[in-house]
Amino acid sequence: MEQKFLSIEELNDLLQQWNGQTIKVTKHEMDDLDQTVLQLQDISYARNTRRIDDYVPMHALHLNGNGNITTDATNSTQDLPASMYEIPLQDDSLYEFDGEKFLISTDRGVYKIEVVE
Repeated sequence: MEQKFLSIEELNDLLQQWNGQTIKVTKHEMDDLDQTVLQLQDISYARNTRRIDDYVPMHALHLNGNGNITTDATNSTQDLPASMYEIPLQDDSLYEFDGEKFLISTDRGVYKIEVVE
């Protein structure tokens, strides 16, 4: 299927349809690769106006649900520290969907979100 760029509103509408499903988020940030599997219960957004530096994102997508993370560095699986996975968003973030997976590209890295069968 053809890759299609989305607005944040279109991303939200499509991603909301995955509530209740098990999803996998693959984060590729610099030389780091992490995979998180979680039972998606809800999607929310955060805005942080009290940032001290650029490491804390102004906007964030929260994928809420219980899950676990496998890091490339340790190659071990651990429970998520909170029932939520955060993806930092920027004004120039790109959102893509090919009918099966989402790609979110930011200055920090690329996040792939897909349903686990």
